[in-house]
Amino acid sequence: MAVRLLYLLFRHLMAWLGLLARSSRSKNAEILVLRHEVAVLRRQVQRPRLSWADRAVFAALTRLLSQACRLQRIITPATVLRWHRDLVARRWAQPRRRRIGGRSTASELRRLVLRLAGENPTWGYRRIHGELASLGYQLAPSTVWSILKRAGVDPAPRRSGPTWRQFLAAQAHSILATDFFCVDTVLQHRLYVLFVVEHATRRVHLLGITANPTGAWVAQQARNLMMDLGDRAAEFTFLIRDRDTKFTTVFDTVFTSEAIRILRTPVRAPRANAIAERWIGTVRRELLDRILIVNRRHLEHVLAEYVAHFNDHRPHRALHQAAPLRPLPSPAPPSDPHLRRRDRLGGLIHEYAQVA
Repeated sequence: MAVRLLYLLFRHLMAWLGLLARSSRSKNAEILVLRHEVAVLRRQVQRPRLSWADRAVFAALTRLLSQACRLQRIITPATVLRWHRDLVARRWAQPRRRRIGGRSTASELRRLVLRLAGENPTWGYRRIHGELASLGYQLAPSTVWSILKRAGVDPAPRRSGPTWRQFLAAQAHSILATDFFCVDTVLQHRLYVLFVVEHATRRVHLLGITANPTGAWVAQQARNLMMDLGDRAAEFTFLIRDRDTKFTTVFDTVFTSEAIRILRTPVRAPRANAIAERWIGTVRRELLDRILIVNRRHLEHVLAEYVAHFNDHRPHRALHQAAPLRPLPSPAPPSDPHLRRRDRLGGLIHEYAQVA
C-alpha cells in the first residue's frame, strides 16, 4: 500500500508539471470532458471502493478546491471525518476474545437462575451459584452474574438507604461531579480533558487538557477550581468521581479540606455519575464528532467556545429549557418573530436571539 501511495503521488506530480505547458483552452475542454465522464460513471456506480492510498490522495487534493466544489465530490467533509473516526476506532479497539467451549448456557438453566433470584431477593449471584452447585449444576459464577445482568436483575442484594437517583435528586444543589474524557487528534495523539459539572445548575467547568494526566497535574487543577469557586465552594458538600488512579489522595485532600466529601462510584457503573457522562456524550455529538482536532491549543480553543455556549445559551430539559447561567426571558409577544443568528466555531453551532 505504501508503494501504491508513492506511485499515485508521483503520477499526480508529473501530471501537474505537464499542465504547465498546456493552454487554458485545452485545459477547459478536458475539464468538460472529464465532468461528463464522471456524470456517466456516477449513474452506474453507487458506491465506489477506495483504498487507503486513494483516500489519502483525495483528502490532500480536495483542500485545493473551493467550498462549492468540495460538496460535489464523492469525498465530502463528512466522509473525511468518518475516516478519522474509523482510524481511531481501529487503533484503540481491543481484540475480541474467542470464547472457549462453544456451547451456550441452556435456556432451562437460565430460567432456573432467574427463578432462584426471584424467589430469594436477598441472594446475590454467589449465593445462587452455590445453590446450583449443591444441586449438581456446573457453571461459572460469572455466568450467573451475566444471566442476571441481561435480565435486568440486581445480582447483589439491595442495600438499605436511598437509591442513587433518590440521593442525587435530594442533594443536587450540593453536588459536584468530575470525570475525564479523551480526544484523538488528526495525528493520532491522545489528549485527556478534565472537567467538573454542577448537578443543580448543569454548569460546566473546564479544568484542563493534557497529554499526560499525572496525579500532580490533576491535583493542581483541583486547586485552581477551588480558587475559581471562591466563596461558592461552601455551597457544595459532595464530589462524585470514579475510581481512576489519576484521582490521587492529594486530589481528594483539596476537596476534603473545604468540607467536601468524596463519593466514589461503584466499579463499572457509569450511571452513578450520569450527569458527567451525559455531558461527555453531548460534547461528542454536538462538537467533537463533527470537527477534526489538530493539537492541544486547537482543542482548548474549541472546548472553551463550546463550554461558553453550553453555560450561557444551550437549553436544558432539567432546567425547564433554561441555560445554566441564563434564566428564561419573559414570554415574547404573539407577533412575527425577528431573530438574529450568531455563529460559533465557524458556523458549527448557531445561537439565536430575539431582535428588540
